[in-house]
Amino acid sequence: MKIESILKYILIFACIQASNILSGQNEQWDIIEINYKIGQTLSNPLDVEFGATFYNEDGLDMRIPGFYNGGRNWMIRFCPPKTGRWTFKTFASTPELAGKTGTLQVTQNTKNWQRGSVKLDPKHPQKFIYADGSNYFMMAFELDWLFALDADNDKAIPKTEEIISTVKENGFNQIVMNAYAFDASWGEKEKINPKNNYAKPKVFPFGGQNENPDFSTLNVEYFKHLDRVIAHLNEQQMVARVMIYVWNKMVNWPASDSKADNMYFDYIVKRYQAYPNIIWDIAKEAVSYGHNDMDYITRRIDRLRKLDGHNRLLSVHSYEYCDVFPDKVDFISISDNQPYLYSRMRDVLEKHHSKPVVNIENGAYEKTMHSLFDGAYTDPLTCLDRMYQCIFAGTYSNYYWQNAAWYNIITKPFDLPQDKQPHFFYYQNIQKLFHPYHFNELYPVQNMYAAPMLTNGKDVFIFYLPENRTKIAGRLPTVKNKTVKVKWFDPLTGNHYEANDKSFNEDTWLAIDRPKSISGSLSIAILTMETE
Repeated sequence: MKIESILKYILIFACIQASNILSGQNEQWDIIEINYKIGQTLSNPLDVEFGATFYNEDGLDMRIPGFYNGGRNWMIRFCPPKTGRWTFKTFASTPELAGKTGTLQVTQNTKNWQRGSVKLDPKHPQKFIYADGSNYFMMAFELDWLFALDADNDKAIPKTEEIISTVKENGFNQIVMNAYAFDASWGEKEKINPKNNYAKPKVFPFGGQNENPDFSTLNVEYFKHLDRVIAHLNEQQMVARVMIYVWNKMVNWPASDSKADNMYFDYIVKRYQAYPNIIWDIAKEAVSYGHNDMDYITRRIDRLRKLDGHNRLLSVHSYEYCDVFPDKVDFISISDNQPYLYSRMRDVLEKHHSKPVVNIENGAYEKTMHSLFDGAYTDPLTCLDRMYQCIFAGTYSNYYWQNAAWYNIITKPFDLPQDKQPHFFYYQNIQKLFHPYHFNELYPVQNMYAAPMLTNGKDVFIFYLPENRTKIAGRLPTVKNKTVKVKWFDPLTGNHYEANDKSFNEDTWLAIDRPKSISGSLSIAILTMETE
């Protein structure tokens, strides 16, 4: 596999060279790998403190930890956030790795797929942007066992590439994944084709196996495989929300706060922080399944912040935690399957008015084949409706298809019989709907009698009509003495339908009927008008 986004500069030191200039095409937001090889084999290489401080011409300095990469090899990954001349100097607890210096010249990014890391929008604090300033309209897709797809292939990741290509083509731009998972106690396992069952993987991030772990060391080869997965997601402009722990997937974890626990946690942060597509999640359902120590999660967050010199976004897959400690996370995560989801999400957004809100698990798990975990909602249209409820509440959400979200992963879903195929294209239509508009400027409003609406408050008003609603009703004061253009959108087909302009005088009651050309139960109306 060709990893274009990683520029590898192999600097081999055997206590001879002390400095070097990194030549080649160093671009903003590239992952630059600086490798060192020492002359001796250390007995406890994972205990070595190692890294470098990078300085740019404007006075910015970034302390970036390095990591052990097997054998006598160490690596630093650096992702320059700015162009210009950068210098660095290494620090280490072993003399052979300390005091190495280097220089690199960073030019502007030329890759059309690279926009830098995801950040909070300073102008719209409940929305996301890329580092280049463009909107990041989050559409997440759960793929917990993605790490396991090609774990037995040390050369390439063809299955990973298959499923990610399909996911991307259908409008998704984030993968929610575990750093490691083992098995689950639920699901119709007897109905799963063995070639699509990735439970009980033979790989393990520690020494030994999950059933018989050796917590004194880490399996560096496991992480070299995970490198290829994260790098591919980066090339495909897919954010990787990496859940470092998961408590209900039968993983044999070391004791909390133990040396082995810290070693694993620190290594992930050190190894993957440079990837601009990374978003950290401490643990899936972080304070559930007996792991109800919020202080432990707080200590993990503090530890990560100290290590992460690239300052990637962080959240915790637990509203119990985020609600109590909102200042510890960059955005609020909630898992909520209440039937009246729109109102619930509006309430959460209003309560946490300075941060984005993501319903990471909204209770909808689309089912087209055998059951893995049905939850409360499995019908494709109901799953779609719950996604729209989150979006029109001004929040974001995450999609689950039962035959990809967990250990059963079908990498070619559209090779299945048509009645077994997932409805991914519904979500491609969501991107199609919002693409013409500046999503970060839209905020939720619901007037009396009216359907949920997103508006910029000036000239764009987008209404969501669920459950066979046949018209837009209610007053909209902004249209007083105005003429509005009316367009309808079919969420199931992705088709737009033009309607007649509607002129208003003093009476601002909408009363706009849905066209008969939209036959499904869901519809969307888009009202726009010229402003002076």
